Amino acid sequence: MIQRIQTIYLIIVALLAGILPFFVNLWSDAKGEEVYASNEVLVSILFYVSGALALWSIFLFRNRKNQFVMNRLNMILNLFLLGFFVYRSLNLSGETTVSEKGIGMLIPVFSIVFLALANRAIKKDEDLVKSVDRLR
Repeated sequence: MIQRIQTIYLIIVALLAGILPFFVNLWSDAKGEEVYASNEVLVSILFYVSGALALWSIFLFRNRKNQFVMNRLNMILNLFLLGFFVYRSLNLSGETTVSEKGIGMLIPVFSIVFLALANRAIKKDEDLVKSVDRLR
């Protein structure tokens, strides 16, 4: 069922992870140059994988358990990405000149929130199907 609310949440995650980090700066270095996801190979690969997992999860609507597991894997990937950003920001704060953290560092947080909302909706659908099966 592609018209469900979890599809909207997963599309938002795919847009957040697949497109937004390449237009919003992640941080500014000591020279004042803005760093985007396209400048860091590992970060761009992780963002692309997160977006691809969200899109792939949309098309697993027939098997809600696999969709739920795929979203959990995507959450773990985003937590890893968030941990990398925290590590990077702690290293940036120790510089002699002031560097700025960008709004792009919050993208994994928003992705995790929308993935949790999608999993909640998937769980609600699964419970509804199970309750209907009990009545037969």
